[in-house]
Amino acid sequence: MVKGRSKSKAVAQKTIFAAFKILKENEGELSGREVIDKIRESVEFTDWEKERYEKTGYIRWESILHFYTIDCIKAGYMRKSKGLWILTEEGEKAIKLGEEKLLETASAKYWVWAANHKKEKTEVEPEGEPEGESSQAHKAMLDKYEEEAIEGIRKHILSKNPYEFQDMIAALLESMGYHIPHIAKKGKDGGVDIIAYSDPLGTKDPRIKVQVKHRPTAAVSVEDIRQLAGLLSKPGDVGLFVTSGRFTSESERTARESHKHIELINFERFVSLWQEYYLKFTDEQKNMLPLRAIYFLGVNE
Repeated sequence: MVKGRSKSKAVAQKTIFAAFKILKENEGELSGREVIDKIRESVEFTDWEKERYEKTGYIRWESILHFYTIDCIKAGYMRKSKGLWILTEEGEKAIKLGEEKLLETASAKYWVWAANHKKEKTEVEPEGEPEGESSQAHKAMLDKYEEEAIEGIRKHILSKNPYEFQDMIAALLESMGYHIPHIAKKGKDGGVDIIAYSDPLGTKDPRIKVQVKHRPTAAVSVEDIRQLAGLLSKPGDVGLFVTSGRFTSESERTARESHKHIELINFERFVSLWQEYYLKFTDEQKNMLPLRAIYFLGVNE
């Protein structure tokens, strides 16, 4: 360990740096749980770093990592959304600084942000735990709770077969006010899994052609997006591509630049919409992905 550097700070430097590299290797975004799993596979940890805190039961290095991601977020190096960790362009550039300088720069930027917003900044003491009463520790803990909740939802969706996931998408569209005259059955579907209308008879635009891919661990390619675009043959047709995974950056760009309207829904957006329209579901539909709201004391920033 470098002289004058705390054990906790040393853990933060190597795990943050590893997280940034992992995100870069995965087109800049990955679920927090996947990032942590990949760090566990690629970084060596001491027994002290792998210990569990008696108070919370969380592993020390994971808690330290979560604590210092707050610095990186305020520095503009990364974002978090619905359990997803996203590396920004500034964060990708910061990798070139090396693990020690990267975290040092992020923490310095956090200090500037904290001073401008009159927020308390509490450092982790050399032998201390990043689970104290500071707003930063509280925010890190809330992020961890959210990631665990999202991971539970992800595992539930993973347990569904492709047709059960397709039915969930149809239920979501119905809760949003659309009428569903067609849901593909097993066998060839011609590329259209669901058709949705904005009125009961389908006489009004848009007519939505939906393609559903149940690929929780894979990214939808640009070829899939182009295939859907080719099915939008009539005026007023809108394409909707839903995946239980994610889209490649090229597929997202292709959808944005297409002269035909193609909307993309990845796992994170699907969960957000399910939460938003949950109260409009029937009891049977709710049971497809039952949720329970729990409120924690938040942090205003």
